[in-house]
Amino acid sequence: MLRIPVCAALLLATAPCPAETPAPVASPPAIVGTVYRDDDGDGRRDAGEPGIAGVKLSDGRSLAVTDAEGRYRLPRRDGSTVFVIKPPGYAVANGDDGLPRFWAHVFPHGSPKLRYGGIAATGDDAGRFDFPLRPQPAPAELDMLVFGDPQPKSMVDVGHYERDIVEPLVGRHGASLGLSLGDIVDDDLSLYPAMNRVTARLGVPWLHVPGNHDLDFDSARDEDALLSFRNVYGPDSYAWEEAQASFVVLDDVVYRPGPSPSYVGGLREDQFAFLEAYLATLPKQRRLVIAAHIPFFDPVPGREAFRRADRERLFALLQDRPVLLLTAHTHNQRHYYHGAASGWRGAQPLHEYNVGAACGAFWSGAKDAQGIPDATMSDGTPNGYARLRIAADGSYALDYRVARAPDDYAIALHAPRVLRRGAYPAYGVYANVFMGDADSRVEYRVDGGEWKPMRRVERADPRLLAENVADDAAGRLRGYDRSPEADPSTHLWRGALPTDLAAGEHRVEVRAFDRWQGERRAETRYRLDEAKE
Repeated sequence: MLRIPVCAALLLATAPCPAETPAPVASPPAIVGTVYRDDDGDGRRDAGEPGIAGVKLSDGRSLAVTDAEGRYRLPRRDGSTVFVIKPPGYAVANGDDGLPRFWAHVFPHGSPKLRYGGIAATGDDAGRFDFPLRPQPAPAELDMLVFGDPQPKSMVDVGHYERDIVEPLVGRHGASLGLSLGDIVDDDLSLYPAMNRVTARLGVPWLHVPGNHDLDFDSARDEDALLSFRNVYGPDSYAWEEAQASFVVLDDVVYRPGPSPSYVGGLREDQFAFLEAYLATLPKQRRLVIAAHIPFFDPVPGREAFRRADRERLFALLQDRPVLLLTAHTHNQRHYYHGAASGWRGAQPLHEYNVGAACGAFWSGAKDAQGIPDATMSDGTPNGYARLRIAADGSYALDYRVARAPDDYAIALHAPRVLRRGAYPAYGVYANVFMGDADSRVEYRVDGGEWKPMRRVERADPRLLAENVADDAAGRLRGYDRSPEADPSTHLWRGALPTDLAAGEHRVEVRAFDRWQGERRAETRYRLDEAKE
């Protein structure tokens, strides 16, 4: 709980306390306060609870570091949000919604009036913010849950999110931190409280990235387009430190009222100022995780989704550091490795993991027996979430978990059920390796024979094509929204099925070698029948 006194005397000892109906006064010239060790976790600074030295704070542009007594001072910027950068070995307080409360707004007169509320007035005397930190031992390895685009459009979808994604994880996930990569909702910001109630069931600190569907579309400019998001989640760009890595969350959605599309990927000047100041405090060898919504690569070649000049400027700041980029937005899943063509000049390619969506294809598709939509994405990836593990030396491992599926479900197969024995071998088994990329080794064998390489193909997953055909042929709706049209997948492999074997059923095994999880397997069967002309 933040201690935000209403008496300006706590800021300037010589200033008198205001009367019950004070006359307007000038805003204090600075933001000051103390970061202290909240040993009993009650959110109040009690006797014997010392200030903490060396803690970083920011208003999204400037950076301050606490002194030996835990005191800090920042320039006052009305309309800003002051936040503490949680240091390793500590936990921040939780708000009433169960999510971390590490920030305070500086809006003496409130924000512009917006449909979803914006930010209420904090008063002219809001100039002191004290932040409690509770000592918490750091685990040897950081284990995280990472959600792309939960994106409910209604309370029905909030229910899908709870039953499909969150409920199966409650009490069994073992993670110590969570992250949602934007599009927390689908334009209806009134769903935030319901989403927070569900997410808080996971019982770990949860960080939120803003997405293009988290905007105040009735705002007149980009600077005001996340006011309602900030009212709930705090700063739109900030940092958070664990023992194994530093995390930087960036709002990379630039709102453009009027033009179509109404947004583009990019960054603001204040974000660059914050990054420059913050990165200067970090050792060059420390692992850095950048979390944003819109990918830094262009999903459609030749169409600028993220402003190139901003990307090159960002990459110049990150150069010579060990960096992992986490993004979402595409409702596909993909690994992208940046090089000189996209402005990265580091010695090694820069890895960007574009995480599959928790909502999949916007909670679309035919519903199962539990009433939850299929939600397969257009690249054939089922909806789900990612696990990120970071070791003490900053090395990391990634895994993708399909919602309500066994943890080792990593490959989806499609093959014909029956072929004519002796037919030309023009038909194949397809393997969608959810975490695959261009360098993945994928092999198959039939009836326990020799392993053979499969060929990577960029085409639509036939599993989803079959759903498209079923939707087309149906005389009535198969779900609230039909499955998306299948797009070429970047992680699909094909192997020709032999037809010169004996009549009957044959077993097909596929294995893929994941760089982090090792060998992953799947199997299916097809039958060869004799046929007469």
